[in-house]
Amino acid sequence: MKRGLFITLEGMDGSGKTTQHALLVQYLRQRGLAVRETREPGGTLVGEEIRRILLADRSGRPDEPDKLDKHDHLAPLAELTLMYAARAQHLEEVVRPALARGQVVLSDRFNDASMAYQGYGRQLGAPPVRALDRIISGRTQPDLTVVLDLPARLALERARGRETRRRSKHGRFEAQSLRFHQRVRAGYLAIARRDPRRVKVVKADQPVAEVAEEIRRVVDLFLRSKQPKSRRLKVKG
Repeated sequence: MKRGLFITLEGMDGSGKTTQHALLVQYLRQRGLAVRETREPGGTLVGEEIRRILLADRSGRPDEPDKLDKHDHLAPLAELTLMYAARAQHLEEVVRPALARGQVVLSDRFNDASMAYQGYGRQLGAPPVRALDRIISGRTQPDLTVVLDLPARLALERARGRETRRRSKHGRFEAQSLRFHQRVRAGYLAIARRDPRRVKVVKADQPVAEVAEEIRRVVDLFLRSKQPKSRRLKVKG
């Protein structure tokens, strides 16, 4: 059994990433590929608990007291290590087993998010992120990453608008300043410049259908480039 393919979707909060992730999962399954969809932080029971801390997520638990203030002052390095704790569990339980089965793993965020949000956004710099990534992720790295890009101001407006429609308080990241989100965007674009063969940037300030079409084009080109391997991927049926 040959190793599967690891595809990640990245982008700022408000970029439409979660919507596009769902559309891409549907598209790949229609092509007959066995897809393991997942997300970070999360993807496992342990990861989802860590996600609640990191995002101050109260969804589904309206009876609990607001935890935003409790976790709002989480130290940047603590935030980074929690991200990688969730990632270690995710890799162990989900990503590596699915790749070993020859599946396509499609993750809503992975390690590029840590570089963008903690390395750039929190200004920890690249060395601590890379050090943890060597230990935790090791050789398990994405084969293709699609970054949904749009101006930071627009992304922040979308993210905050989404929380308002949900009648929820802004989470830890939505509550950050515009300058923080500008640094995150700069981080993603720097990652794309350093690794243009793996990382493809798609403009997200377009209608949902147009963004989805561009993502499919990128993914189709990638799959064609891996044709000898993709023929050996596990296909549903």
